[in-house]
Order: sequence, then structure tokens, then C-alpha cells
Amino acid sequence: MSVQKSPDAFRTISEVAAELDVPQHVLRFWESKFTQIRPLKRGGGRRYYRPEDVDLLRGVRALLYNDGYTIKGVQKVFREQGVKFVSETGKGTVDASLAERAREAVKRGERRERDEEGGATLDSGARETLDAILNELIALKDEVDETLWESDEEEN
Repeated sequence: MSVQKSPDAFRTISEVAAELDVPQHVLRFWESKFTQIRPLKRGGGRRYYRPEDVDLLRGVRALLYNDGYTIKGVQKVFREQGVKFVSETGKGTVDASLAERAREAVKRGERRERDEEGGATLDSGARETLDAILNELIALKDEVDETLWESDEEEN
């Protein structure tokens, strides 16, 4: 028998892990990688997450697991788009066009970093081919997401 908590109540790490369907150690790892995630810590190191912490974690999870970002990519989203953007992503209230612009900004930044690090350069034909493949993969991912979304709705 579980007691329903108020939406404004603090959550323990086990409650948040269950809600986000990730292991507790993943939440602790994310805290080490994203300084923006700061749950309250009580005696013995117990963590208590505020509702806004949970929204932020939900946004990180969505960017990593649904959108395919890397840890570095999410860090860049935090820097370039801000905490509010990640939190809104967690709530599912980010406009799709805004999310796409954020993805493009991160991609441009990653390309620039690779170029500055002396990474391999591609001629325009190779870049166009890779961009076409990437766009096709994104479209396929969207189809899979849509199919999963529809099957979830049918189950409920």
C-alpha cells in the first residue's frame, strides 16, 4: 500500500529513481556531471529532491535517452540553452521547433570543436552524405517514437 504524496513534496532518491526508471547510482552520477542538479542533502548524505529537481532530472533523462545526446552534449545544452530549457524538456513543454534549434546549435558547436581540435575534415560531398544519413536516422527514430507512443496509448 503506497501513500500518494503531494506534487510539491520532496522525494527520496529511491522514489525519483523509480519514477524516472533509472538506477539510483545513475542519479548520483548525473549529479557529478551536471552541477545544476543539486538535491538537498541531510544527515548521512540522504538526498531529497524538490519537484524542480525532478523536472530537471527528467529533462536530462529525455535528452540522454530519447534525443540521443551524450553527457557532453547535455552539458552544452545546459550552457547554451539554460536550466529552464532542460527543465521544460523534462515537463514536455518545449516547443518542437525550439528543441530542434537547440539540437542544431549543439551539433554546430560539436563540429566547431572537432575542427578546432584538428579532427578529420570532410569535403562537401562527404558532409552532405553524412547529413542525409543523419536526417534519415532522425526520421526513423521519430517513426519508432511515434509507434511506441501509439502502442503505449493503446495499452492505457
